[in-house]
Amino acid sequence: MIKIAVYGKGGIGKSTTISNLSVALA
Repeated sequence: MIKIAVYGKGGIGKSTTISNLSVALA
């Protein structure tokens, strides 16, 4: 979850992609 937050700060577009990945992992 922490890594997702860090990548989210890197870019809004990336945050969306990471969010989708987080859901897939969940």
